[in-house]
Amino acid sequence: MTDSHTVRAYDAELEALGRKIAEMGGIAEKMLSDGMDALAGYDGDLARATIACDLRLDVLQREIEEQAIMTIARRQPLAADLREIVAAIRISGDLERVGDLAKNIAKRALKLSAETRMQRAIIGLKSMHETAAMLLKDVLDAYALRDADRARQVWTNDVELDALEDSVFRDLLTFMMEDPRNISFCAHLLFVSKNIERIGDHCTNIAETVVYLVSGEVLPMDRPKGPSPAADFQTSK
Repeated sequence: MTDSHTVRAYDAELEALGRKIAEMGGIAEKMLSDGMDALAGYDGDLARATIACDLRLDVLQREIEEQAIMTIARRQPLAADLREIVAAIRISGDLERVGDLAKNIAKRALKLSAETRMQRAIIGLKSMHETAAMLLKDVLDAYALRDADRARQVWTNDVELDALEDSVFRDLLTFMMEDPRNISFCAHLLFVSKNIERIGDHCTNIAETVVYLVSGEVLPMDRPKGPSPAADFQTSK
């Protein structure tokens, strides 16, 4: 009776961790979407609302870490159960960083709210956002379904986001060279493109964690990556 009760209590603790991860994932997805909408639409109110959402992510991450540590101390889990708890800690950290990066995009949107020119400069960023949002959705689905194959696909597909960042970098550089008045505007967008690219990196981190959670396998460190636009530019000078 006592053992059965202990198992049920332990399962409830793991389920609570999973629910908080799911909540964090939903908030991170919304922040990314709203941050880009604020940037594209010069919507200061939406940008400020996006920034405010980051506090909830921070709170959830702390709660997950504290609950995970208490669970380890009480239950002393082994093997798959320990991986479950470690995965929750790792994924919460990556989702918190995704929120920070989405918040940074919203902050850039506030700085650009008075700018009305160069709408064409944002087209490439929209493509980057769509790719990053899909990577985030897919990796969260992979975690929810414990689907290692889907996680591996995310890990591989991040190279597409790297290639898009390279294209955006070159386009923005061209706009700045065409007219010095575009430099300030495009410089802000360069930071946004780097933020989106970093969100992709955190998605691959989560993908690695999911594969580890499901199979115990550690993916290789030399993940396929696209060219580094900044390094390429330095080489071509």
